[in-house]
Amino acid sequence: MASKSQSSSEAAHPTQLNIDAIVKLEHEALHRRSIAERVSDGVAKFIGSVPFLMLQVLLVLTWSAINLKVIPGVKPFDPFPFGILALVISSESVLLTIFVLISQNRMTRQADRRSHLDLQVGMLAEQELTAMLQMQHKICQRLGIEAGSTAHELKNFADATDVSKLASELDDKLPDL
Repeated sequence: MASKSQSSSEAAHPTQLNIDAIVKLEHEALHRRSIAERVSDGVAKFIGSVPFLMLQVLLVLTWSAINLKVIPGVKPFDPFPFGILALVISSESVLLTIFVLISQNRMTRQADRRSHLDLQVGMLAEQELTAMLQMQHKICQRLGIEAGSTAHELKNFADATDVSKLASELDDKLPDL
C-alpha cells in the first residue's frame, strides 16, 4: 500500500507514466516549431476543414453567379471563361500547397525523431534482455539446471544483436519500393 508521502509519480501506473512522457514529448515538439511552421500548421489545419471547403464553394458559386449575370443589378467583372477566377484559384493553390508542404516536412522530421527514439529504446531493451539471459544462463549453470534441447537457441538469444548486420540483411531481402 502506498503511503500518502509518496509522490504521485511513484504511485502512478507505468502506463500512466508512459502517457505522461508521450504528452510531454508532444508538447515539446509543438513548442519547438518556428513561427513559419506554426503559421503553416494553422493554415494547413484550416484548409483541410469543411468550413474552408464551404468557403471555396461559396466563392466560386458567387463569382460565377455575378459574372453570368444571374444576380440582377450587379455588374459582371470577369466574363466567361472566368480568367481572373482561374488566376486567383491557381495562385491560391500554389500558396496553399507550399503551406501544406512546410507542415508535412515538419511532421516528417518529427516522425523521424520518433522513429530514432523508438529504435534507441528497442536497442536498449534488446541489450537489457541479452544481459538478463546471460545472467539467467549463468544462474542455471551454477544451480546445475540443464536447459536441454533449447541450449543452442538460448545461446543465440544471449549473444548481442548486431544492428548493422540486421539492417544490411533487411536491405538485401526487402523489395525495392
